[in-house]
Parts: sequence; C-alpha cells; structure tokens
Amino acid sequence: MSKQMTFGVIVGNRGFFPDHLAQSGREEMIRVLESAGHGVVAVGVEETKYGAIETRAEARRCADLFSQNRDRIDGVIVTLPNFGDERAVAETLKVAALNVPVLIQATPDDASRMTIADRRDSFCGKMSVCNNLQQVGVPYSLTARHTVKPDSDLFRKDLDWFAAVCRVANGLRRTRVGAIGARPAAFNTVRYSEKMLAGAGIDVETIDLSEILGRVARMSDAEAQPKLEQIQNYVSTQHIPADSLMKMAKLGLVIERWMAETDCTVSAVQCWTALEEYFGVVPCTVMSMMSDRLLPSACEVDVCGVVAMHALALASETPSALLDWNNNYGDDPDKAVCFHCSNLPKHFFADVRMDFQEIIAGSVGKLNTFGTMVGRVKSGPMTYLRISTDDGYGAIRGYIGEGEFTDDPLDTFGGAGVVRIPDLQSLLHYICESGFEHHVAANLSACAGPVEEALTKYLGWEIARHD
Repeated sequence: MSKQMTFGVIVGNRGFFPDHLAQSGREEMIRVLESAGHGVVAVGVEETKYGAIETRAEARRCADLFSQNRDRIDGVIVTLPNFGDERAVAETLKVAALNVPVLIQATPDDASRMTIADRRDSFCGKMSVCNNLQQVGVPYSLTARHTVKPDSDLFRKDLDWFAAVCRVANGLRRTRVGAIGARPAAFNTVRYSEKMLAGAGIDVETIDLSEILGRVARMSDAEAQPKLEQIQNYVSTQHIPADSLMKMAKLGLVIERWMAETDCTVSAVQCWTALEEYFGVVPCTVMSMMSDRLLPSACEVDVCGVVAMHALALASETPSALLDWNNNYGDDPDKAVCFHCSNLPKHFFADVRMDFQEIIAGSVGKLNTFGTMVGRVKSGPMTYLRISTDDGYGAIRGYIGEGEFTDDPLDTFGGAGVVRIPDLQSLLHYICESGFEHHVAANLSACAGPVEEALTKYLGWEIARHD
C-alpha cells in the first residue's frame, strides 16, 4: 500500500474565460485525488470564487492556508481547467514558500465544444503559468502530456509518478544517516563530504565501533532473545553456530536502539574486518533485515551509497540494495555480474540462506565470518543509482538508469545476479571517466524517472540519465 500523500491544490481561473469550468474542474480534481487515497488542502468555495485563485487577494488567502498546513503538504498540484491567472498561481507559491514539488496540469479542450461558452485555452495558459514560475524561481514538474483529463488513466499515472517525486525530494531532505564505525582503511573510494550532504538537508550521525561493541558486551542473552527469534524467522540459519547467532542478535538490537535514539533512519556500517577479528561475526544479516524493512543499510560505511539506496526505496516503496559492478558476463557487452558478500535484503533473492563470508574467511577464519545472506538475485526490472559528493567540482552528482536482472546461469558465492543494461559499455566508460565508485544502489523496480526528477529539479544535484 502506497504512502498516503497530502496535496495542496491551486485551481487556476481567469475571469473572461468560462467560470463554470473552474468550478467543475476543481470538483473533478479533488474527487480524483481523494479517490486515490490522498488528502487535499484547498481554499473553499466560500472563501474564493468557486474555490479557485485569480486575484492577488485570493492568492494570499491560498498561500496563508498552505502555510498553516506546511507540515502536512507533500506537494502542490496546479490544475488549469481554463487559461488560469498565471500571476495568481506564481504569487501563491512564492508567498507560501513550501519548498515541495509542484505539478502543473492543464485540462484539454473538447474539439466539439469550442465556443466561447466552453473553450478552455488551458493548453496556452499552462505555458504562461510555467513562464511566471520560472520568473519567481519556483521549480515545477509537468504531466506526461501537455494537456490531460484529471479523471483519466493517463493522469493517474502522472499522479503516481508525482507522488514518488514528492517522497524522494521530501524524504531525502529529512534524512539522518547513522555512520557506524570508520570506513575500511583500504577503501578511499567511499570518502564523502558531510558538509555537502548537510547543505542538501542530509545529516550524518557518527558512532565509533567500540561504543557499539561496548553496549553489546553489557547485554544479556535474555535481552537479545526476541531479536534472535526475528533472525531465525527471517532466513534459514541451519548449520550456523548458536553463539554466532546470539552475537548477531545483540549487534542488531544495539544498532537499532542507537538509531532510534539518534533519529537515524538509514545506516552505513564498517562491516570488515574489525567486527570479524574482534567480535566474531559479519553484520550482513542484521543490515539485510533493516534494508528489508525500508531502513536501508550500506556496507563499508558508504554513506553516499546508502543515500542512493534510500532515494530508490522512497520512490518505489520497496527495499534497495548496494552492489558492486563486479564482473563481466561472458562475451555479452550488455551484461554484467552485480555482487556483494552479501547484506542484500531478502526481497532481492529468489532463494537465500545464511552462510559464512568466503572472501575474508581466509584471513580472519571461517568461524568469525558467519552471517552473510547467500543466494541468487531474482529476475525482473531494476533501477540503479550512484550518488557522490564531488568536492573538487563542488556539487553532488551521480548517474541513474534502468535495466533488468536476468535468469542467466551463474554459479558463485555471496549475493549475486546477472544484469542486462542496454549499451552497458558506454555506461561503464562514463563511470570510469567520471571517477565514480564501484558501488551502485539497486532497486527491483522501474523508478528512474521520478528519482531523476526529484534529485535534479528539487535538490539541484547533477544526475546523468543512461538510456
């Protein structure tokens, strides 16, 4: 079930166009939004003529109403049942200053009803509204078609797309990342700028790994028993030592409590090799469980990676994973193997079991590496996203695109799948030439459109789209 949104609605009107169109247009738009399960904030028909906005006074009245409901409004929909008054629309949004996404919709004319009594001219009015919003610096989004009926399947798709844009833009601006431990010393690739993220509304709360392990040491087995049962119900733990499972339970409970105390909703964890050497498990299953509950958790303290995971999860409302662009797949230039050790959410797997981490077991011992999620990524659509803070360039930038996980045979360890991406070689050239990391966030959905819109238009990030 998608998250219910609340939209501010501005009904544009212009007096020398038919007023009855503003009246019926307002009723139609509100009915469509409410039938989709969304809340509506709009001036009443007793407050302005037909509940539409035309004059400066009406614009101020609507802006005041929006300001009073600032904490409720996720986005604004400007509906133009006739030409509309572009100045009133711009004034409303400028004064309200909600800093939320805006969608401009214009209702099409009926070719059989083009007399002065029924002609809308919203086709033209939409251009004027957009021009005025550009002048006052208010960013906005557009419906897929220039004009579209509110009560249509086309607009319902626009509405779903816009709701995803709102979830991403608003959600990222309120994100608090829990950075647990220092990045692995060998991974300069996951360096990032806290200050640049803070400028985008994303705060990072840090904690030393020793503090986490100190809290674990003070926890009794009985206190962690409910968490242990959650782990056993989440994934098959056959052949996993009991003491390793208890360690995972305590670690998971401590991390969850710390995140709740600090209001963090996503995390990036120092997953190797201190935990394995000095505590005796990998945190992969604990992280997988958080990601599966839409609380993304990235390995190797990849803070920008978890921000990308979060953006995709906000858009699709399904779990995201962080993967390596890891291997070629035979001689097919459009296929590759995406892999991690892994902490992928259970949502990603066709089948999965808990096992040990084969890569580092040789250096720290197998008994210290239990807790990975091992299995094959299921086939289906996928969206990928990488976000980076580019200190030298002075901007947050990234790339996004869509592809698919396939059923191609693959016999390997960890969590892995074969991806097919059209013109993959040009994407790989772009990644290398631009100096992006080898990590990429992935989501089992096709959501590149709303994510790109949110990141570029409303957060001002530089995101390249690979088509």
